[in-house]
Amino acid sequence: MTETTQTRTPHPGDASAPRSPEYRLAMDALGGLRQDLFHDAFAYRPLPPMATDGPLTRRLPGRLRSYAARLPHAVVVGVAVIAFLGDSMARGFLNGPLTLLSGLACAVPVLATLVRPVGAFWMSMAATPVTAVLDSSFGEWPWLPGAFICHWTVLVVVAIRTRPRAAAWMWVLTAAYAVLWAGAFGDGQYNTSAPMLFLSALALLVVAVWHVRREARQEVTAQRTVTEHERSRRTLLEERTNIARELHDVVAHHMSVVAIQAEAAPYRVENPPAELERAFVTIRENAVAALTELRRVLGVVRAEDYEAPDAPQPTLADLDALLANVRDAGLTVDKAVTGAVRELPPGVELSAYRIVQEALSNTLRHAPGATARVEVSYVLGGLGLRVVNGPVPAPSLVKPSPGAGHGITGMRERVTMLNGEMTTGPTDEQGFEVAVFLPVTAAASEGDA
Repeated sequence: MTETTQTRTPHPGDASAPRSPEYRLAMDALGGLRQDLFHDAFAYRPLPPMATDGPLTRRLPGRLRSYAARLPHAVVVGVAVIAFLGDSMARGFLNGPLTLLSGLACAVPVLATLVRPVGAFWMSMAATPVTAVLDSSFGEWPWLPGAFICHWTVLVVVAIRTRPRAAAWMWVLTAAYAVLWAGAFGDGQYNTSAPMLFLSALALLVVAVWHVRREARQEVTAQRTVTEHERSRRTLLEERTNIARELHDVVAHHMSVVAIQAEAAPYRVENPPAELERAFVTIRENAVAALTELRRVLGVVRAEDYEAPDAPQPTLADLDALLANVRDAGLTVDKAVTGAVRELPPGVELSAYRIVQEALSNTLRHAPGATARVEVSYVLGGLGLRVVNGPVPAPSLVKPSPGAGHGITGMRERVTMLNGEMTTGPTDEQGFEVAVFLPVTAAASEGDA
């Protein structure tokens, strides 16, 4: 069986046919023309006041400075008056209502640049043949004196208020109008097309250079801002490194001394009691654990590219060891677990462990001698925690240490990070309670299980 291959030749009018680069370039150009001069051409865009922080305007008194902000508006209005009187100034007299109407046709587009810049260009293009028809006795075509001033001013103002691409399109349309007028009505009279095209091209080139310089200045300013931000960021990082180094030198030294003294203390006493040995062992273990945590936290503070250690983070399965630790420190604490125990996401497990740890530490510091209770509730929508301590005994030998509230703030930040809820406050029995709920979705629980 013979296979036949059919090649379909695209029809020139087929929209699915591949387009040549020239065609795409032309379509892009027409799209730019449509976007710059046709799309929402008569939109209301008032001219903002001029900035008064320049080298000259900033030296003016307050009242004159407010007037200087309106200087561009005054210049446009002045040029509109000159365009209105253009024909009359050329002749030296007013030539009846037609000259008045011609002057208005030249002044209105100039004034329109203050509020509708792109629309002012089209108004100027329409005013040019109107003034030529109204005053056909004057020999300067296609732009009479008033129309010449009007159109040149409109081109410059609109170019300043838009962008160089729009200025290029306005000049191209102006040149096309001049060519069409010369081909249709050229009769040997003085033609003002060449002066218009030359002067407008020169002015638009200056405006384009001004745009480029302004954009370059803005880009340099933005780059300087980014550089200053990076410099401040680097300075902050260096300061954080210095603080971390000082903390390590001070705190780590004292904690190391505590660990060494706790290890050596039982050997300085002949036949020490077992309780004393256990107490010193607990002190040493806590000091070593604090040193490990201190080095880990300071490593995070020292550098942004710090890599976390590979050691596993504590979870709720380590609560018994935590409770045994605080019991050795003298805190009587009970634990109650309700619900079906299940594995939770690592972030929830770690935050729950840290919250219980901080709550029990607060009890040791602020309620010495009080009893505590830890309740862990595995519920359908998440995990509930409740750490409550009783009142401080009246004949307490240890005074409560004052707190700055950073522990509760840290717990609240962990809860907020997990979109949970937390309440703290005194209980009716003169104790203190920390209640937390950490939401856990069913999908997260099943994925981690």
